[in-house]
Amino acid sequence: MVRLNCVLLIDDDEPTNYLNEKLIREAGCADTVVTKESGEEGLEYLVSCAEGNIALPDLIFLDINMPAMNGWEFLEEYRKLDESIQSQVLLIMLSTSLNPDDHKRAEEMQEVAGFIHKPFTTITLEEILEDYFKSNGN
Repeated sequence: MVRLNCVLLIDDDEPTNYLNEKLIREAGCADTVVTKESGEEGLEYLVSCAEGNIALPDLIFLDINMPAMNGWEFLEEYRKLDESIQSQVLLIMLSTSLNPDDHKRAEEMQEVAGFIHKPFTTITLEEILEDYFKSNGN
């Protein structure tokens, strides 16, 4: 089983964060699971990582539809972070959006490794770990 240091969940829906965090913890695939309820909080967390205060996440699950700063706006700011951060993080869009334009837009962004639909499942998590982390020797 692949084991990650940290997974960051960015979603404004508290019950969704709770369930996704529980799923990741029960899978035993991450030492730490961090939840943030806005794009701003997610960016603040990543800036703290850059300052060396906390561990950088290996994997970020990002919601699209959030108030104040949505997932797309988060990505605009994320692009401004140091390349050393971006190169170490896998970012997956996790959304209820069925809009094909959202899926296409995500595919066109180099920062986004994948786009998956909610609800998040154990099978989806296993597929992500297998597809993106297994070959890294984690």
